[in-house]
Amino acid sequence: MTYNAETASGVNMMKVIQHSVQALQTALVSNHKDLAKLYSKYTKEERHLLEEGFLAGQQSDSLFQPITVHSDSDWISTHPEEHQDFENFYRGRSRKTPNASHKTIYIQTIGSFGEAGAQTDQYVEWLREYCQTFFYRLSVKLLPAVTVAETKCSFRVNSNSHNLQILTGDLLHFLWNRKPQDAFCIVGITMIDLYPKDSWNFVFGQASLSDGVGVFSFARYDDSFYSCSYAGRLKKRLHPKQENYSVFDGYYTPPITSSLLLRSCKTMTHEIGHMFGLKHCQWLSCVMQGSNHLEESDRRPLDFCPICLRKLQVTIGFKIAERYKALVYWMEEEQTHKPEESSTCQSALHFPKPTEAFQTSRLWLHRCLDILQE
Repeated sequence: MTYNAETASGVNMMKVIQHSVQALQTALVSNHKDLAKLYSKYTKEERHLLEEGFLAGQQSDSLFQPITVHSDSDWISTHPEEHQDFENFYRGRSRKTPNASHKTIYIQTIGSFGEAGAQTDQYVEWLREYCQTFFYRLSVKLLPAVTVAETKCSFRVNSNSHNLQILTGDLLHFLWNRKPQDAFCIVGITMIDLYPKDSWNFVFGQASLSDGVGVFSFARYDDSFYSCSYAGRLKKRLHPKQENYSVFDGYYTPPITSSLLLRSCKTMTHEIGHMFGLKHCQWLSCVMQGSNHLEESDRRPLDFCPICLRKLQVTIGFKIAERYKALVYWMEEEQTHKPEESSTCQSALHFPKPTEAFQTSRLWLHRCLDILQE
């Protein structure tokens, strides 16, 4: 593994993590005969796609790219972790496989996602549809929405950002008690900021992989969250009592934009990926990379590198091309509506899916399909 450093803006150093072809081949295929034999069952076209990862960084338009570390605050710099190759995943105890009695992913919305109405419902449905497409062949269902008060979670006002936050540990306990019997996992999503304990400023999300429960927030994916004009900042220095959940009534939620939808889909699939036993990716640029901040999260692609793709494919058993086609359809379906279909949708208060921010991913998927359909 080599680190190539380049000067960025003359101040910060950007490091490119470049693994050797041999290291990437071992990570993807394995040196063990049984796993190499399993790999040989892929079609020639599928192997061609997966092995494009060996060319990462050789050209600027390579299908897969190496990881770039832009600052000392990036995840890899601050959270040293062991690399998880395919063999480690396949033989590891943390690997979780859905079965006939536990094959449904449940999504639980917590608190308001905007003014009650068709657009808010549509946004949550888009998330469900994307998740079901991403984890191809699994069922994804929405549980009835709950208020913050129904969770009985602890909360606070952040002393720095002056916004409301809810405690992740309490939410995980609530989700565990609410987990349906046929659930592979249950994930809570919220537009309210989170904190894991009093000493922490915030956390994007938290999960208990052994229990199959997780919760994460989209609050900080609002483009204006870190600005002084952020509407979620409380105007008064409130010190609400723990049982006074009325402070959440009418609390600000971010507007539904294309970038919010993209970031939400990326975070949701990353966190659910952990539920299958996938650890943070340190091989190539990948949706399973860890992130410490929004800029780093935005740099991650929307889909897997070849090594993590193989991990999920073996676990679920989908055809790679079928999954990619379904993802393309999710991104393009609005464009395929006929005029008469569009007018019908509008009369039923249908809101166009804002997929402008997905353009890079859409084009990338088409490139993958070109290889798979040779």
